[in-house]
Amino acid sequence: MTIESPALYVVPTPIGNLGDLTQRAIDVLCAVPWIAAEDTRHSAPLLRQLGAHGRLLAAHQHNEAGAAQQVIDRLAGGESVALISDAGTPGISDPGARIVAAVRAAGQRVIPLPGPCAAVVALSAAGLAEPHFLFHGFLPSKARQREDALRELAALPHALVFYEAPHRILETVAALCAVLGPERTLVLARELTKLFESIHACPLGEALDWLRADANRQRGEFVLLVSGAPPADNGAEGGEGERVLRLLLADGLPVKQAAKLAHAITGAARNALYERALAWREEARS
Repeated sequence: MTIESPALYVVPTPIGNLGDLTQRAIDVLCAVPWIAAEDTRHSAPLLRQLGAHGRLLAAHQHNEAGAAQQVIDRLAGGESVALISDAGTPGISDPGARIVAAVRAAGQRVIPLPGPCAAVVALSAAGLAEPHFLFHGFLPSKARQREDALRELAALPHALVFYEAPHRILETVAALCAVLGPERTLVLARELTKLFESIHACPLGEALDWLRADANRQRGEFVLLVSGAPPADNGAEGGEGERVLRLLLADGLPVKQAAKLAHAITGAARNALYERALAWREEARS
């Protein structure tokens, strides 16, 4: 394979099944002289199996600034670099975004390759009816911050997509139920593309009992998908949050500021108010 030189290739690697690595990804990894990896020890066996002999650069969340400069230096010298994470697509709840941004800012070319992403794999098998989704990734590990984050998302009509580790799965599912309510659908996608892959859908109110019924259900890496908020029965005035929002917009406040103030006054979800205000503005223009 002839590769572009110099260029930074963003290369997704398998989330489990090695057969999901594309031929193009294999060709790039075998052709580039440098490979920036999230964990060089983790990636070395895969690269050996592929016959990839590029020299490795460490590029993890604690050294992204330094790693970005190393990558830029290699590109400036006319050499191409492949960027990989431990599994999945770099920059999607994995290191890589800062390196890509720095490379682009330096005027160098970035070439993305399609490939494995746990969020997309889970969505394809979830069967949720919402036409849109919001990918959040990992929620905060501290309970108060996690609940605050969920409250910001609670009123959104989109499917919500989270990642979670096995040691936090019970507390995270409990928080989802407490903040979002027991009626919404939760899809638990575990160990995707691996030997013990499982995908289970149930109301949020039943999810904890299902997980506790078998300790094996709490093992592995999770993608959690929650159905969107149902349409609110706001009555004729559209609810207190929307009523206040309309008044603030009528006074000439910018959309962002009006949504922020309406949230502070009524407690309604700020993101939902902001999206409602944008929708009203589009309706007025049409």
